[in-house]
Amino acid sequence: MELKNKVINEIKKIYDPEIPVNIYELGLIYDISINNKNVSIKMTLTTPNCPVAESLPKEVKNSIQEIDGVDKVDLDLVWEPPWDKSMMSEAAKLELNL
Repeated sequence: MELKNKVINEIKKIYDPEIPVNIYELGLIYDISINNKNVSIKMTLTTPNCPVAESLPKEVKNSIQEIDGVDKVDLDLVWEPPWDKSMMSEAAKLELNL
C-alpha cells in the first residue's frame, strides 16, 4: 500500500496542460495495480485528439519509473470507458467551478 501511495502522489504532480487540475483528480487514471515492485497503470485522456496524447502517457510512465522501489512500469492507454466530467473528483470539480 505504501508503494501505491507513492505512485498516486507522483501522478498528482502531473497536470493536463489545458486544465489546471492534476490527472489523478481529473479521473484520467482508471487503475493502479502493483505486483511486487511492478506497477501497472490504466489511464485515458480527455479525448483521443488530445494534443498531449503522445507525451502525457510517457511523462506518467517515466515519473513512476523514478520512484524508489519501482522496478517496472506498464502503462496501458485505454479509451473504454470514455472519459467524461463525471469521473473527476469533487476537488477537481470545485477547482473548475463545475
